[in-house]
Amino acid sequence: MVEELLTAAVTVGAAGAAYVIAAARVVKQYERGVVFRLGRLHGTARPPGFTLVVPGVDRLHKVNLQIVTMPVPAQEGITRDNVTVRVDAVVYFKVVDASAAIINVEDYRFAVSQMAQTSLRSIIGKSDLDDLLSNREKLNQGLELMIDSPAIGWGVQIDRVEIKDVSLPDTMKRSMARQAEADRERRARVINADAELQASKKLAEAAQQMSETPSALQLRLLQTIVAVAAEKNSTLVLPFPVELLRFLERAQQPAPDLSTEPRPASDDRAPGP
Repeated sequence: MVEELLTAAVTVGAAGAAYVIAAARVVKQYERGVVFRLGRLHGTARPPGFTLVVPGVDRLHKVNLQIVTMPVPAQEGITRDNVTVRVDAVVYFKVVDASAAIINVEDYRFAVSQMAQTSLRSIIGKSDLDDLLSNREKLNQGLELMIDSPAIGWGVQIDRVEIKDVSLPDTMKRSMARQAEADRERRARVINADAELQASKKLAEAAQQMSETPSALQLRLLQTIVAVAAEKNSTLVLPFPVELLRFLERAQQPAPDLSTEPRPASDDRAPGP
């Protein structure tokens, strides 16, 4: 009798252990478990940790709640200003409702990928080339709204969408390079013209100041000579004022000798009657 009881207890224990082993499931911290009992959703999603299901009756689907980084393949399209471009992007999303992600859509990853590609093509057709190159933040927000609207019903939340690269045809790159070069040349000419205008105003003020003090012009001439003379490999052409030459010419003429000059003849004759 005792042996039969022990045998039964061992059998029940083994059956219970086998049942626990078959029913035991472990849900990781970043996962949620969705249980289907005979094809129907049973309860809410199972939290992380150890859980039990009915073997042969329940099926447990684990859904990852981590943020998924999905690259969007490069899409080729024509912008609103008739420029052919290739644009690729990246989508960051995560599952917020594990049950909806399993029930409402067959494969939420594939669905998000196709929606991202379609939305990216739509954004290309609605935007100008300048917006794709310089106003990406606004386009990213519009792209995020376009993808997030249907994804809410799938239990998926779009965290962020970024346009990575915009590829242009070689002819367009050359045209843009020529345009940028012409614009830089235009700015350089404007800067040079403005510098000439400022210099002319300053020179006019200097000329007016020197006209009031003529000796200042001579001092400026001497300063220019000193500056040019510092270069020993240059020929110095010195402009000489005519007034200074006349002054030197007058200085070289000998002074008249008053002692040797003939006196005028005096008339000693007495006046006649």
